[in-house]
Amino acid sequence: MQKKQFNSNRGERIASKVQTLVAEILRDIYGDDKIIGGVSLVGADAHGGLQFVRLFYYTRNPDINAVQKKLDEITRSVRFELAARMNQKYVPDIRFAYDDTLERAARIDELLNNLK
Repeated sequence: MQKKQFNSNRGERIASKVQTLVAEILRDIYGDDKIIGGVSLVGADAHGGLQFVRLFYYTRNPDINAVQKKLDEITRSVRFELAARMNQKYVPDIRFAYDDTLERAARIDELLNNLK
């Protein structure tokens, strides 16, 4: 008997749901904060058997360390609010990570333009 193929995208669905809800939480509760107000969540990735979700963010604030520190400080309260908004038995831990894709793309464009 052949083992049944199982392709689940549950991790992607949960990561996407967490990203949407955390973005709403940041907007609703921390929208007036000058450090966090400019943060945009640009992606999410579930890890560890859905035990935690890494949320990728982008900000125009040049002090990335201050933004990361502030996000780390509010992670617990954000997760508490996330638990209240999710209809699940288990709420994954969340971690914030800066996404530097836009800076890298701009740097590559600059290098390519200098070649011409």
